[in-house]
Amino acid sequence: MSDQTYPSTAVQPAARNFRTIALIVASAMFMEQLDATVLATALPTMARDFGVTPPSMSIALTSYLLSLAIFIPASGTMADRFGTRTVFRSAIAVFVIGSIMCAQAPNLTFLVASRLIQGLGGAMMLPVGRLVLMRSVPRKDMVAAMSWLLVPALIGPILGPPVGGMFVTYLDWRWIFYINVPIGIVGFLLVTIFIDEAKGPHRGPFDLVGFILSGISLGSLLFGFETSSRSGEGARAIFLIAIGLIFGIAYLRHARKHPSPIMDFSLMRVRTFRTSVIAGSLTRISQGAQPFLIPLMLQLGFGLSAAAAGRIAIATALGSMTMKAIQSKILRRFGFRTSLIVFGVIGTLGYGTCAIFRPDWPMWLIFVILYFCGFFMSFQFTCYNTIAYDEIERERMSTATSFYTTFQQLMLSLGICVGALALHASMYASEHDHATLEDFSAAFIVVTLISLFATIWNARFLKTDGAEISGHKGKPREAGMEHIRPR
Repeated sequence: MSDQTYPSTAVQPAARNFRTIALIVASAMFMEQLDATVLATALPTMARDFGVTPPSMSIALTSYLLSLAIFIPASGTMADRFGTRTVFRSAIAVFVIGSIMCAQAPNLTFLVASRLIQGLGGAMMLPVGRLVLMRSVPRKDMVAAMSWLLVPALIGPILGPPVGGMFVTYLDWRWIFYINVPIGIVGFLLVTIFIDEAKGPHRGPFDLVGFILSGISLGSLLFGFETSSRSGEGARAIFLIAIGLIFGIAYLRHARKHPSPIMDFSLMRVRTFRTSVIAGSLTRISQGAQPFLIPLMLQLGFGLSAAAAGRIAIATALGSMTMKAIQSKILRRFGFRTSLIVFGVIGTLGYGTCAIFRPDWPMWLIFVILYFCGFFMSFQFTCYNTIAYDEIERERMSTATSFYTTFQQLMLSLGICVGALALHASMYASEHDHATLEDFSAAFIVVTLISLFATIWNARFLKTDGAEISGHKGKPREAGMEHIRPR
């Protein structure tokens, strides 16, 4: 079935250095996260150099999202055909080349083209990096490895704003992109040294029609969700979302007939994968809305500066990092099902308390609440990202990672859309020209209620689900009951 499909000894060497593998993969995520947050800080300065208005620079952000949406579904197929090490290493190289091109951009048009190339590299790095982890790390070490994977990725958003401010103030905005070069070179070399090549089974011809249909659908949906968060762009957002839904339906009809669709929806027949996708998607509505709503509320509702709002907003990232130290112990003691139900409710209701934040609250108290929100939310996402693959057969791991990553990106963008729509709906109902604290409260309540529905799906996990991964003692599951055979 394959020229090099999962040799039986492949996992053994990696078992001794799973932290190394996780940190190598995380270096790529760090580079990507740092790049995104640093760029947002520099957009006004870049607009001045290019001779355009600051709002028009938003296309530098959305072009990257567009590239992600188009190419992420193809990442699993590419990894199967050419090998995870080859594709992951190539993705880092493409991202670095795109970064160098961005740094050399003489105008906005060239920058957008360069960001599209960066997005191609990023689209392969995210799911293939996760696939490298899945294929290299024993199941018993998976939770710890996933925790190590997310730590550097969480540091990126914390360092981004101050690093961006330093570059713009003391150097030049082009250094925002040059900083990716040494990180990328080190990552490229470490991948070459420490990560083994592994290919998946050849599942049939490349799904070119599915690639085009899914690319148009996902690109339109992501672009539409992002556009909806901007004032005065409602008509364009609705048009893009409608186009995305139409092409999405066309893709589903096509996928039923293709022997190896680029996005395999038959994966949703696997119970734990399906439950993780649905529960994780509902939870990400809240998670996606918070980075949009919280800084905006602190600036517009509390009258804080952008810098002061940013210092408070990093509390969630700090909470996320703290969780990694105790994640494995909690899962070993309580298992996935109980932990997800309890921590899910606490984390979601914690974000719901943002609805009652007011300027007379002590800033330290707001910081502490956001810290614990990040603490509990981080736990959930590590769990979802791990248990999703509990029953996925190894030969389907590549398609599963690209499928899961696609939905992850889509739902985070949808969270921004839902938060923005709820905010604007409250402003319209209250006849407010500008967003007030009451409008922000309504938006927080809406996204919280949506995410609470994840509890229903968390309860559908069995107590023994993920027992081999977490080390939680439970009754062994009957072999093969929940698996489906690859098509």
